[in-house]
Amino acid sequence: MTGTSLRLVAHGHTAALRRARFGGTDDGLDEGGRRGALAQAQADPDRRGHLGVHDTCLSSPAAAARQTADAFGLLPTIEAALADCDYGDWSGRSLEEVAGTQPQALHDWLSAPDSAPHGGESVTAVRDRVGGWLDELHGVGGRVIAVTHPLVIRVAVVHALGLPVATYRQVDVEPLAVVRLTSQGTRWQLRLGAPRAG
Repeated sequence: MTGTSLRLVAHGHTAALRRARFGGTDDGLDEGGRRGALAQAQADPDRRGHLGVHDTCLSSPAAAARQTADAFGLLPTIEAALADCDYGDWSGRSLEEVAGTQPQALHDWLSAPDSAPHGGESVTAVRDRVGGWLDELHGVGGRVIAVTHPLVIRVAVVHALGLPVATYRQVDVEPLAVVRLTSQGTRWQLRLGAPRAG
């Protein structure tokens, strides 16, 4: 069976990320996010050491993910499974605002991955969506780059390693981080270190 190499790329900074706000799908990169993505791409113009050669490039539908892909010179296909969490009524609001008006709801959301007091998706629902996509990718084979959101990458790692959903809080993904997962068709492995060219 042909192996699958997946590089999950976190999009660059947005105003929502910098201000600890619940994002929305229209959030594009802020000026620092654009500069950071371009600087990272220019530091390794052929991207062989950074992202490697790829057969398929995918992106979240969100503007920040598409703009990050563009900065790297990638031409992604939009993949709905890579969308950020639907934060419902909290979209665009800061943690501080929600804590001030709905402290119990925020506590529930932070402590119980099945909770979705904002009327959108729970973290468990995001993990199920992303996990289903990862499970389908097992048998595809080839080299895949997917540009998406930090939360999506966090739950992807949790699913890939078979960890309890709540452990997503212990996985920190910085903007423009690259996480590599590989599979020979039976299970995913997290690979750390500099990727080889190709």
